[in-house]
Amino acid sequence: MNSKFLGTGVALVTPFKSDLSVDHGALTNIVNFNIENGVEYLVICGTTGEVVTLTKEEKKEVVETVVKANNGRVPMVLGIGGNNTALVVEEIKSTDLSQMAAILSVSPYYSKPTQEGIYQHFKAVAEACPIDVILYNVPGRTSKNMEVSTTLRLAQDFENVVAVKEAGNNIAQYYELIKNKPEGFAVISGDDDLALGVVLAGGAGVISVIGQGFPREFSEMIRLGLAGNAKEAFKLHYKLMDVIGYIFEENNPAGIKGVFEALSLCQDTVRLPLVPASDALKAKIKSFVATF
Repeated sequence: MNSKFLGTGVALVTPFKSDLSVDHGALTNIVNFNIENGVEYLVICGTTGEVVTLTKEEKKEVVETVVKANNGRVPMVLGIGGNNTALVVEEIKSTDLSQMAAILSVSPYYSKPTQEGIYQHFKAVAEACPIDVILYNVPGRTSKNMEVSTTLRLAQDFENVVAVKEAGNNIAQYYELIKNKPEGFAVISGDDDLALGVVLAGGAGVISVIGQGFPREFSEMIRLGLAGNAKEAFKLHYKLMDVIGYIFEENNPAGIKGVFEALSLCQDTVRLPLVPASDALKAKIKSFVATF
């Protein structure tokens, strides 16, 4: 299994100030908070980072801030994906990936391609990418499931396709992937609520949203799971279970930004079309954080 992606990766938020500009100071603090509390790697400019609302220049500056704050301490993964294959390939070729361990590339959204279309899209991505590729299947956002057969075909055909972030909230699909994956290919949970079960079943770990708000407990839970210590791991899972539900109750990343606001790490500002968590949800989150 690819040891670079064992354990807990966190899908970093992009903090914004009240005027909606990027809050680089808060981003630096969040990076340090996560590394100091045991996460294994960082994922930059994914869905949770509201990347679709960032300009090219802002995305570049966010990457620079995270690279500087990380200072070589843990591996980094950069989100580069979309539903215009040519544009994704162009972005890969024009981006300095020398500091990155891999890219995380989402299955094409909105267009609803066939399985062959998804395969050909990722074939183009893999051939253009000079570093490792983590596939990202999130049918709740893309409207199209990347089937196990397609994921495994890509894993077998391209040496640099080293992992999948699976986020279909479908435990049977996880099991099928883990059972049939090639040696060295990592199945990474993209579902915070299922992550421990996936790890205990043979998964490599998680790329987590909630993990960045409670990095010490969440990353320890995953490490215990990887070690096969289910009893102790589930104690932490049950401790975090309520807040995992809260942060996805309305939209992501408004929920996790509510956690960060309660922790005084950043404001809960998000960019439209997202709106901040409702007062009722924020009250539940604050109450959880206060008693955690």
